[in-house]
Amino acid sequence: MTPTAEAATDYTLNELMCVLAAREIKDRDVVFVGIGLPNLACNLARATHAPNMTLIYESGAVGAVPDRVPPSIGDPALVTGSLQVTSMADIFQCFLQNGKIQIGFLGGAQVDKFGNINTTVVGGYDAPTVRLPGSGGACEIAAHAQRVLIVTKLDKRAFPEKVDFVTSSGNRVAKIITNMGVLEPGPGGEMILTALHPGVSFEQVQANVGWTLKTAATVAASPLPSAREIELLRTKLDPKRLHIK
Repeated sequence: MTPTAEAATDYTLNELMCVLAAREIKDRDVVFVGIGLPNLACNLARATHAPNMTLIYESGAVGAVPDRVPPSIGDPALVTGSLQVTSMADIFQCFLQNGKIQIGFLGGAQVDKFGNINTTVVGGYDAPTVRLPGSGGACEIAAHAQRVLIVTKLDKRAFPEKVDFVTSSGNRVAKIITNMGVLEPGPGGEMILTALHPGVSFEQVQANVGWTLKTAATVAASPLPSAREIELLRTKLDPKRLHIK
């Protein structure tokens, strides 16, 4: 938010998470994204400070400009007006593995204190409590995107000290943007608390992670969304409130 931008006084936590994620995107970044809040954040970034950013979807759409919120990466809205529609193999080989992706958005059932992501199993691999969808392209994104961002809600079950299975390495995770605050890699790669959202205490964050959480020397207050950002989210980008409610 620029110094002259008017801060919003009415916003949801989902909107705040979306705005903070959008501000991580720079103009001309190439971003590998799925659906949900990350997709909304990308469109908000393009509508504000990053008009020349490029969206890439695993399904093959390059330079997508969806005119509505897509319910899946196979939605036709991603194809209309895109720069290119290609194969999944080309997406991974020519763009991702070729070092063309500045930011990759990821999520998972579990994220541990080193940013490792589990989308494979909950419990033991041979006899899991829950068998999850698996990696898909997540491990490739985690390995080859220059920066990885995670946007998710804090929950002690979802943030154990150690994931049950490392589907995607946390080595490139730059930030975890949550509904309570922001975590970033500290010394040794361990995720530490660097920012708190308005009205949230450190104790509340600690209660929702499964390890003894460390903090930055100074824990910042998360910047507020601007009135313009909230207006765009509610009236243009997600008018049906599918993700920002």
